[in-house]
Amino acid sequence: MRGWCLRSGTIIVRTTQLFRNQQSQGPNRPLVFTRLYYYTSSNNTNANNSYDNRTRPHLSLSQTRALSTMATASPMNQLLLKLDHLTLDSIAEKYPATYPEINPLDLYRVHISEVLAPITGVAAEKIHPVIQWTNALDKGDFTLPIPALRIKGAKPDALGAEWVAKFPDDDPLFEKPTAAGAFLSFFIKGAPLAQSLIPMIRSLGVDYGRNRFLGLKNPKNPSEGKKRIVVEFSSPNIAKPFHAGHLRSTIIGSFLANLYEGAGWDVVRINYLGDWGKQYGLLALAYNKYGDEEALKKDPINHLFHLYVRINAEKEDELATIEAKKKEGEDVTELLANSLDEQARGYFRKMTDRDEEALALWKRFRDLSIVRYKATYARLNIKFDEYSGESQVSEEAMEKVAKEMAEKGITREDQGATIIDFTELLPGKEGKRLGKAVIRKRDGTALYLTRDIAELLGRHEKYKFDHMIYVVASQQDLHLQQLFKIIELLGYKDIAAKCQHINFGLVLGMSTRKGTVKFLDDILRDCADHMHEVMRKNESKYAQVEDPQGTADTLGISSVMTQDMSGKRGNNYTFDLAVMTSFEGDTGPYLQYAHTRLSSIKRRAEVTDEQLAKADLSLLTEPHAINVARILAQWPDVAQNTLRTLEPTTVVTYLFRLTHVISSSYDQLQVVGSEPELKAARMALYDAARIVVANCMRLLGLSPLERM
Repeated sequence: MRGWCLRSGTIIVRTTQLFRNQQSQGPNRPLVFTRLYYYTSSNNTNANNSYDNRTRPHLSLSQTRALSTMATASPMNQLLLKLDHLTLDSIAEKYPATYPEINPLDLYRVHISEVLAPITGVAAEKIHPVIQWTNALDKGDFTLPIPALRIKGAKPDALGAEWVAKFPDDDPLFEKPTAAGAFLSFFIKGAPLAQSLIPMIRSLGVDYGRNRFLGLKNPKNPSEGKKRIVVEFSSPNIAKPFHAGHLRSTIIGSFLANLYEGAGWDVVRINYLGDWGKQYGLLALAYNKYGDEEALKKDPINHLFHLYVRINAEKEDELATIEAKKKEGEDVTELLANSLDEQARGYFRKMTDRDEEALALWKRFRDLSIVRYKATYARLNIKFDEYSGESQVSEEAMEKVAKEMAEKGITREDQGATIIDFTELLPGKEGKRLGKAVIRKRDGTALYLTRDIAELLGRHEKYKFDHMIYVVASQQDLHLQQLFKIIELLGYKDIAAKCQHINFGLVLGMSTRKGTVKFLDDILRDCADHMHEVMRKNESKYAQVEDPQGTADTLGISSVMTQDMSGKRGNNYTFDLAVMTSFEGDTGPYLQYAHTRLSSIKRRAEVTDEQLAKADLSLLTEPHAINVARILAQWPDVAQNTLRTLEPTTVVTYLFRLTHVISSSYDQLQVVGSEPELKAARMALYDAARIVVANCMRLLGLSPLERM
């Protein structure tokens, strides 16, 4: 194996072999031929393997890791030269879950473990997993909770004092640790960190913070390919405007998909549309009565929505009239048979019977709605691999599932309906908690749960996923719990174990005073208009922005998305336009300002990339510079920790901490006007900071602005 190349996240493994090139070299002359194997970091939902399926090399774990990180091995080697006892190969073998080539703090944790092992008498492998990183720089970069080592017969505070005294005074990476009760705190030495970290960040660029190895099915044999995850999110109802109630599912689901993609998983994004049911029969009636072809072409979703509101109001009035006549003793049989409600039911029955005319109109509504949804998703930086929906679950698939549940004694008849009584199937509290679920109504109509069972099993057969996430509001907690338990009762315990419900709270304050619902497009327009007005107040800066309207739109979207992700997803929050669009406080506009300021410094500094690459980083000695470097080093840890929390706020909180540390450094670390060498060093630091801020924002789904 000879040579390497790393470009745009693709590792190219070159192997050499001899062959005869009869055309150009003659029949007997051997020629060295270089074969390229591609290991791509980009998402490809159609390929189940991360290696090109045509030809795969058989590489060891250490070879694969070396190949993937050669571009950043040099900065790490600077640190390793200071350590006599560690190499990248030895770390990979002893600590296989660490990746110092792409996560600098992994090397620091390993070093602490190795230094403390002879001091404490505890094996380094046992020390390593209990080392924690901190959320506040004044608390150190790492802490070690001494009780976690389970050393018998000694008080933690006494052990801490003893270990501090024995810790080397001249350690190349750390200052002398400090003991505080049962904890040891470790502070990284700034100079070695800055000199290795900044080149690493600038070399990795958009890939800093990503760890593609986490998504491999077998890290020891990457040729087995990536793990696959299906993320179902957003799921609006066809022919209705994008309701703000779908906002959280859309934002959180897209974030989770980005997160797993950055961790090397093969991600399939699915939008499971509400596109089936009696309401579409009612909508067809409305269109046939009041539909306007031109209005449908111009703005299909709003036109269909207004038609639905109109026909639904008529239906409710009609049913109220019929009920009143019934109370007066009149025979209402004929009125009910000819009611809009019954007509809608009949039309939907034609759809389920695959009537071509009925399905053609429904399909047109569906297709037009998806086109409009795609435009909204594009504004939010969101994409889908598949637009599925309730309509895509066949009657045959549901019949098959219903038969299987009956044969296995999971369902039973109850007054003409088919139900699952979990209180009979499961003992104790679990059965009581899950209660009863209706699978089919008396008239034979399959309910949502039936479709979801068939859809889940169908997805597993289609995608062979390793994990699937449903991003659905907390009001559906019971529904998803019942669904997963039914899959388990059917005998597919392995499939049920792969499924996870990511829930979230409500968005409050989304209705007008009249009680009507605000639609997302209107909300985004209001936010963009507000941001545009703010931008106009600074005429000189406004004149420099190439696309003011587009910039205002990006700021407005950043406002909405950042507010949604700032708190824990399980909490409700109040939608507040004034707060979210402010440049004061922890808001989306503030994040965009932080990024544009870093971009502006780079433009004004007029330092070339070549000068940045050669910058003397030993000049970065000020505490503010070291603090910026220390918090930049945390980003890969934060990203990996977010895979455990699955909380967007984990990233948002770190990003605000980062931007605050950067902002507090500006007065002390002047770039423009400094001496050339110092200017280049500081600009390299701020360029690394700009890269990390942008990487965080992109993971959240935000588009970093260069000017505003």
